Amino acid sequence: MSDTTPTRPLPNPDEPDTAEFWRKTKDKVLGYQHCDDCGTVVFYPRRHCTGCLGSNLTWQASNGEGTLYSYSIIRQAYHPFFRTQVPFAVAWVDLDEGPRLLTNITGVEDPATLEIGQRVRVVWEEHEALNIPLFEPF
Repeated sequence: MSDTTPTRPLPNPDEPDTAEFWRKTKDKVLGYQHCDDCGTVVFYPRRHCTGCLGSNLTWQASNGEGTLYSYSIIRQAYHPFFRTQVPFAVAWVDLDEGPRLLTNITGVEDPATLEIGQRVRVVWEEHEALNIPLFEPF
């Protein structure tokens, strides 16, 4: 008998621009890039700086905390995995170090209780090849 529980669609951990980001998630490190030429914080990962177009980027580790910038409550989903999760919040989170990332908010019974400006921290959904950074209020 096979397990028919729907699974989360996962990113390609070997995609050239984001491979290092996903490698770091295995150690539960939320990474972002910093341009050593102009100081721009770069996220999502890429091969060039979004400020000066230079390629002198180094990886930094976020403290995993941030602020809820905006969110939307998903009440209907078509993918089998997400259908089992509704209602859930898709959110933009401003990390303390500057990057803004799109994620899911977890750890709340009713996503309608979320508030813009609320503090959140990373929690990890573990998978074999990588971990998914999700956020919860604290």
